[in-house]
Amino acid sequence: MFKGRHFDRSVILLCVRWYLAYNLSLRNLEEMMAERGISVDHATVHRWVVRYSPELLQRFNRHKRIN
Repeated sequence: MFKGRHFDRSVILLCVRWYLAYNLSLRNLEEMMAERGISVDHATVHRWVVRYSPELLQRFNRHKRIN
């Protein structure tokens, strides 16, 4: 899923998760990553959200426990 990406998969997952879960702006995420020493552009985070959020949603729903 993350093969050939410039950034580590943990960084990508963290950005996508924070964007979707906490309603942060892309520029907020850019600043938060910069505080952690990771230089990533807000447009890159947007591309990650567009690319990975549908696939992650499918995986989460597949593993969600049915009550």
